[in-house]
Amino acid sequence: MNNKVKLSKRQIKEDKFTAFMLNGKQYATDNWQFIVIGLAILILIVSSIVYYTNSLQEKSLEASTQFARATSEYRSGNIQVAKLSFSQILDDFGDSDFAGKATFMLGKLNLESRNYVEATTYFESYLAKYKEDKLHRISSLAGLGTILENQGQFEQAAEKFVAAYDEYPESPLSGDYLNRALMNFMQFGDNEKAKEILNRIEDKFPGTDLLNKALIAYREKGLK
Repeated sequence: MNNKVKLSKRQIKEDKFTAFMLNGKQYATDNWQFIVIGLAILILIVSSIVYYTNSLQEKSLEASTQFARATSEYRSGNIQVAKLSFSQILDDFGDSDFAGKATFMLGKLNLESRNYVEATTYFESYLAKYKEDKLHRISSLAGLGTILENQGQFEQAAEKFVAAYDEYPESPLSGDYLNRALMNFMQFGDNEKAKEILNRIEDKFPGTDLLNKALIAYREKGLK
């Protein structure tokens, strides 16, 4: 006689679920140390991410406050205090967005103080490290051009002004940069390059006062 009992589908599912739960309980019992350690590590990772995010936000706020304070000192004419404040930003917040702004301002302040060695260092540092802000980049190139111009290195100065123009031809200062390049090439005596720059001014700024002034300066040099 066959006494084998046939289980229903529901009973089979219930048995599988019961077996799964028992196996899971047994696994947890046998490996509870590893589970606890894993949960602790997960909590530590999440806590670290939250702390790091909050820390970045706090540092950004501190850098912003320091930059505003340094800028205020500069506008008040306290140049040395402003220099120290901007330098402090580089020391304390070198990885923040304000480090680039501080680097540029240190170049600008040293240029205005005719401290050309320091100004050159900061402008070149800005150009090497920061690529996003086109206005600061072309101003740094123009700053280097001004330094070279004041030192009588007219050819190199002209090339910096051309580089400033080429970096951002649509900038409001692009015409001034071409004009400065023209003047420096003429001062250096490179009439061929001066003519090339004049042609660029004619193409880019036809019928403007900028072009008229460039033509007058060019002709006063006896060039045609």
